[in-house]
Amino acid sequence: MLGLESKFLNIDGMRTHFFEGGRGPHVVLLHSGEFGGCAELSWEFTAPALAEHFHVIAPDWLGFGESAKLFSFDDMRTLRVQHIAALLKTLCIERAHFVGNSMGGGLLAQVAAHDNLAWPIDKMILASSGGFAPVNEARQILNSYDGTREHMKRILQTTLLVTPLRDDEDYLDRRHRLSLVPGSWECTAAARFRRPGVKGGEKENIDYRAIKRPTLIVAGGKDPLREPGYAAELQQEIAGSELAVFEEAAHFPHIDLPDRFNELAIRFLSR
Repeated sequence: MLGLESKFLNIDGMRTHFFEGGRGPHVVLLHSGEFGGCAELSWEFTAPALAEHFHVIAPDWLGFGESAKLFSFDDMRTLRVQHIAALLKTLCIERAHFVGNSMGGGLLAQVAAHDNLAWPIDKMILASSGGFAPVNEARQILNSYDGTREHMKRILQTTLLVTPLRDDEDYLDRRHRLSLVPGSWECTAAARFRRPGVKGGEKENIDYRAIKRPTLIVAGGKDPLREPGYAAELQQEIAGSELAVFEEAAHFPHIDLPDRFNELAIRFLSR
């Protein structure tokens, strides 16, 4: 994370890791929730570019990266939302732009629609987030991760299409190593547990029409983890939202095409 500093805080008794750098309006980056996911892997090609224009905060969610490996079976979503709110309060951030990818964007949309006082959202960018998430072969590849290097390679080749990183052995080794941090696999797997009778692949319980924040939707045109056309439908539901489809990209458009994503994000957040 060139130009950003790795930091730790104790937030409500929970070890919290985040990257911080840059000056200007605050931007909070919320990473995805795949096995081995963390702020470093999600935002290493975006955070440095944004830090040239903004004050960037990129935290590891609870259960991921170097943050505490905790999971609440009562309500993990609420715990994560409250944890980020407490982090921002500790950092004296009263208003910020937010960028979320996949799980990070899903939680961002949920807060913006249902509890917009929990986080001080100004503008927001949703990357590969929202809509219906089908239970298909691609999702099974992500959800069934067995901790092997070969399986991690299958995950990379499912979520990335354009970037040479999908075939980079050093990058694969790094992804694999970070997925095996003690407690990381267990916390990520726990989010995928479903009691008998509860089906997967259902639309998030989010009223996107209730989102009133300026919103940019960025989607990969070849995202195998979303249904074709979901982003255009999402744009219709979020009044005044903007849409950019990276036709060549998969589920991580900001990693597949980072320069394009960064230019778009900076322009949108600077307006």
